[in-house]
Order: sequence, then C-alpha cells, then structure tokens
Amino acid sequence: MSDNKNFSPENRTMKNMLVTGGAGFIGSNFIRLVFHKPEFTGRIINLDKLTYAGNAESLGDVASIYGNRYVFVHGDIRDSALLEKIFMEYEIDTVVHFAAESHVDRSIEGPAEFIQTNINGTFSLLETARKIWKDRADVLFHHVSTDEVYGSLGETGYFYETTPYDPRSPYSASKAGSDHLVSAYHHTFGLPITMSNCSNNYGPYQFPEKLIPLMISNIRQEKPLPVYGDGKNIRDWLYVDDHNEAIWQIIHKGINGETYNIGGENEWENIRLVETLCEIMAEKLNRPMDDVKKLITYVKDRPGHDRRYAINCDKIKRTLGWKQKYNFETGLRATVDWYLSHDAWVQSIQSGEYQKWMEKNYRER
Repeated sequence: MSDNKNFSPENRTMKNMLVTGGAGFIGSNFIRLVFHKPEFTGRIINLDKLTYAGNAESLGDVASIYGNRYVFVHGDIRDSALLEKIFMEYEIDTVVHFAAESHVDRSIEGPAEFIQTNINGTFSLLETARKIWKDRADVLFHHVSTDEVYGSLGETGYFYETTPYDPRSPYSASKAGSDHLVSAYHHTFGLPITMSNCSNNYGPYQFPEKLIPLMISNIRQEKPLPVYGDGKNIRDWLYVDDHNEAIWQIIHKGINGETYNIGGENEWENIRLVETLCEIMAEKLNRPMDDVKKLITYVKDRPGHDRRYAINCDKIKRTLGWKQKYNFETGLRATVDWYLSHDAWVQSIQSGEYQKWMEKNYRER
C-alpha cells in the first residue's frame, strides 16, 4: 500500500462501517446520527469492549429498529484475530475509531491501560486495515482524537492543526502516540486516513465521571461539587451532535491524510460552568439557588492540570462547510433535561446494574 494518488472522497464506498467504542458516549451518539442520515443505507458494526464507560443499553433501540444493519460485537481492539475476522466477515470498508481510555484522572492513577488501549489498540487496528485492505482506494480509516494532545494555552491563542504536540498527562500522551501512528501508516504505507481533534464534548449518554454529568448527579443527590484548584481552568465545550456531524462531513468529504480540528468556539472557566449548572438545576428542581451553590467545594488541583484549551476550527468550516448548530445555553439545557428524564440509565450505570445486564446479554465472541 504505497501509491495513494487514487484515494479521494469520491471513491469511498462506506457500505460496511466499523465503529470502535460505539457503546461509549460519543460513539453511541455517532451511530444514532449515521442511522438517521437517509443517504446512509449501509451497515454498522459496533466493536466495544464494554468497560465501565461503555453501555450497550444506550443503543438498545437502535438494535431493534435497524435489525441486521446494526451488528454489535463484544471484544477488544487489541485482539488481532478478532479484528481480522470482523474485517473479512463484514467486508469492512470504513473505520471510525473512537475506542479509547479517556479520563485524565484515571490515567494518572493507572497509566498502563491507557498505553495498552490507546496505542497498542490503535496499532492493531491499523495493522489489520493494512493487511486486509492492501491497495484498495475505496476505504477510509478515520481516527478520533482530542485537543489535549496540543498541551496547554495561555490567556490568548488557539490550537491549530499545525500546532506542535505537547501532551501533559498519560492520557494525552497516549492519544498523541496513537495520532502519530495513524499519520505514519498513511505516509509509510499509503493507508487512506483522516483524523480529527476535538474539544470537550457534552450531551446525552456521557458516563457520570465527566464534569457535566457528575455535577448534575451530585446536585440531585446534594453531594459536594468538586472543583479543581481555583476553578479558572478554561475548556472549549462542544455539543456531541455537532462533533459527530463534523465527523460525518470528514468521512464523506475530508481529504485523504488531512487532520481537522473540531471545536465549540465556546470557552468557559470550570467554575463559571459549575455555577451555571447550579442555576439551571436549582430552577429545574425548584430548590433555593444558595442551597445548590453552597455545594461547590474547591479541591486540590490535578497534577499537570492544563490551564486553557481553545480550538480554531476555521479549516473544517472553510473546506467542508461544517458549523455548530447548538449554542451552549441550548445544548446545556438539553443535556440537563436528558439526564433528569433518564433516571433508569443513570442509576443502572452508577449501581452496577449495567454490568449484570451486559453479562446476561453478551458473551465474548
């Protein structure tokens, strides 16, 4: 696989799409979005290890609605034999690679799993694609990454696609390593790839350890709302459907070998975000504002905590015509409403009922 001159968006088949990590937060929302596209008439194979953050229940209705157009495979992206079987059996022509360990705190507590999944897992996928696809010009490997690989910004400036990598945590270092592998397979072997680096996502089906669903859950239960350091770390927030729409545009129109930044252009200090959630939740739960805000608790800062992330996404807007549809107030309120109306899903995750459900319904392939 060395001559990539014929690899272009017009040639892509996209009849059998392998989505890795499709039972996770962003992946499950992506699968829903794709099936809602009338122009997509193909099949999605969802490969997920179902770790603590993956939930096959999130796509239970998709399985019932789309029948054999949706296939769930319980397995590990590091399993080369399984990957080869999937590629051959389902005639995979497109990979959208979400599967990753993704929580910074967990990477500080235990880096090994991040190296195994994010680097070795990506390597296994790349090797399988290279072996099976050979010199095909109608295929694509899309790799989903993060803005955290760029490091930390000061009070001004933005991350661009050309910004040098400067990861500061085991998580971001493992994602940077996987990004470099994908790029290397393109340049060395001619593998047709695209990549995207996104800012912080929020929306439905996000595991409750992440900031927004954690705060929603803790406010409901009147538990402390932990805020790192002085609370003035800044993140750029992107609604999950906007992110997935960008990926859809990339896999259809993105140029082979190119990277696209996807941002919300929506910077918030952590403390301001938590205070806003307090205000929305106080209104929704009919509680006194002061009673909710007094739950805010400042805690010792995370080691190597990046101060500010901000993405410039002019490239994808200019070249692919993508733009955000959700402003932050609309997206945040929709997210709060979703969690408040999906008690059973939240409780199953937090109580361990999900693991029992998974063990009953899925077995290792």
